Order: sequence, then structure tokens, then C-alpha cells
Amino acid sequence: MSALAMTLFRFGFLVLLWAFVYFVVRVLKSDLYGTRLDASVRQQAPIARVQDPIDPIPAVRAQRPVRLVVVEGPLLGTSIPLASSAILIGRSPSCTLVLDDDYSSSRHARIFPQGDNWLVEDLGSTNGTFVDGERIHQPTNVPIGIPVRVGQSTIELQR
Repeated sequence: MSALAMTLFRFGFLVLLWAFVYFVVRVLKSDLYGTRLDASVRQQAPIARVQDPIDPIPAVRAQRPVRLVVVEGPLLGTSIPLASSAILIGRSPSCTLVLDDDYSSSRHARIFPQGDNWLVEDLGSTNGTFVDGERIHQPTNVPIGIPVRVGQSTIELQR
């Protein structure tokens, strides 16, 4: 092999090595800081709804929540988009919203859709789940903007 080919081979190997290190650091960073924080959640103004002549019921669609937001606690500002599946809340890494506090259980509560409503259910936690300051014992409807207390965190459904 010529000296030029050997130098290009070494340079290519070095670039590949640094690319590998970059991607490893990126994966570690996403594992450590994976939850997306939205600091402007509490400062957002409500979105004005314009009457759409094609959509006869925009007011009903405007009342549907689109995200679950932590408004108080260690994960303040964390936002989870709502889909058609349930959101599991607790300390377990398998939960959708992983809480890191001693007052929440491994599988503390779940928030799930039922028709056009969202309900919260306590999953047998030790310290309980509170909707608007009252402890719940069965699945309970959660309107938009009503605080739900789970451990040291307070969450809300928002538009």
C-alpha cells in the first residue's frame, strides 16, 4: 500500500471513531435528559379560535386537551402530548411520566381517554391521587385546567 492510501485509511478510521463517540454521547445525553421541558407552558396565551365554515363544531374540538403538563414539582414544565392511549404515571422506568420522588408509587396512577373525556385512576398507591384537592378512589373525570396531584407533582390537562 502506498503512503497516501495508508494516510487516507487512518484519517477515515479516525473520523469513524469520532462519529461513534459523538453518537454514544448523544444517546447518553438523551437518556439522562430525555424529558422535553417546555418552560413557556405557563406563559402561553390562549389560542384564539376562528370560526371555520367547513367545521360546524369547532367549539367542541377547541375544548379537547392536547397535552399533559407538569405545573408543580421537580419536573415542572414537562409536557406529554395526548394521544388515544393511556398515560401511566409513577417511579417505574416503564411509565410514560417517570416521577423521581419518594411520595409516588412505582405505578401510581394512569390517565386515559374514554369517549371525549379524560379520566384519572389511582392504581392502589400508598399516598393516593388527588383531583382538585380531593383523594380519588375510582376513575374520575379530569376537566382541562384542574390540578391532579401525584406524589410531589401536580399535573394538568391543557389545550
